[in-house]
Amino acid sequence: MKRKNVFVRLIALLLVLTATVMLFACTPEQPQTPDNSNPPNNDENEQPSVDTSLQVNVTVLSGTTGFSMAPLMQSHADGKATLNYNFKVEADATNVNAALINGTVDIAALPTNAASVVYNKTGGAIQILTINTQGVLYLLDNGNNITSFEDLKGKTVAAPAQNPTFIFQYLCEQNGLKVGKVGDTAADVIIDNGFTSPAELQSNVAAGNVTLAVLPEPLVTITKSANADVKVAMDLTAEWNKVSPENSLVQGCIVVRKEFAEQHPAEVATFLEEYAASVNFLMNNVNEAAEMVAAQGIFAKAPVAAKAIPNCNICYMTGEDMKNAMSSFLTIMMGVQPNSIGGKLPGDDFYYGIK
Repeated sequence: MKRKNVFVRLIALLLVLTATVMLFACTPEQPQTPDNSNPPNNDENEQPSVDTSLQVNVTVLSGTTGFSMAPLMQSHADGKATLNYNFKVEADATNVNAALINGTVDIAALPTNAASVVYNKTGGAIQILTINTQGVLYLLDNGNNITSFEDLKGKTVAAPAQNPTFIFQYLCEQNGLKVGKVGDTAADVIIDNGFTSPAELQSNVAAGNVTLAVLPEPLVTITKSANADVKVAMDLTAEWNKVSPENSLVQGCIVVRKEFAEQHPAEVATFLEEYAASVNFLMNNVNEAAEMVAAQGIFAKAPVAAKAIPNCNICYMTGEDMKNAMSSFLTIMMGVQPNSIGGKLPGDDFYYGIK
């Protein structure tokens, strides 16, 4: 009897063990609670911090190309800018070119063709951040009653050397005129490059010694203020848009050294934000911005700057719009005078932010 009871107990124990095993085998596995004490590394999604102590050397050209930098310069002078800027105003673009090449300036304002020249000369060491000035050229007339290119047949037009001459030459040719230099009797229109500087040409137009001339703002405003007989015969930006891709006459830009842009992307992004705000302020507060232009040494006379700003076609153009406009302009200039852009078109790496 005793053996029988032991046997029964063993059978019961085996049944309990079997049931327990089956219970665990059929119970679904419970999810584990994640350990958040060591969160995953998401550095690639984090924005780099801005180094506000880093000195950013910025060179600004005096005149139209530098107008839109004035509010940012004033903001920095007032201690309100984010970055630690070191601004310098320069009258000669060739000095800016040299500073970009030797690395003593990080960001600079340049004529668009000069930016292409520096890019080609340095093997791609600079990039264009934004176009800041479209067409600023006008044909001034004192008593010739010019209303179209057809009216220029048999005339001599004075123009500053390099870009203004090449742009005006292109427009004349697109309107069916053969262009020549002084002494070319077979030409429909003569372009006179005999003046050493735009300022010298401007003073001669104001004095009445030259009756047809291509000049940029703000020299146009100065000339008209000095001589009431001088009129704007043609807006060359409007004429450009008739024969070329619209808004592709671009004459001023902001560039950055490629090495600086690669090493300091957060600072470049911050500069672009502050510069865009600077352009916006200039366009919406012309009189106040003109005072800043004078205060920062970009142009001497605030009242003249205030009159000129609405005619300067100042803009803020980046990305694909910038690339399309700039490449169209440089392609046209390549056809007129290859040396004016450095002998060849820049590669895609010339355009900041374009892959």
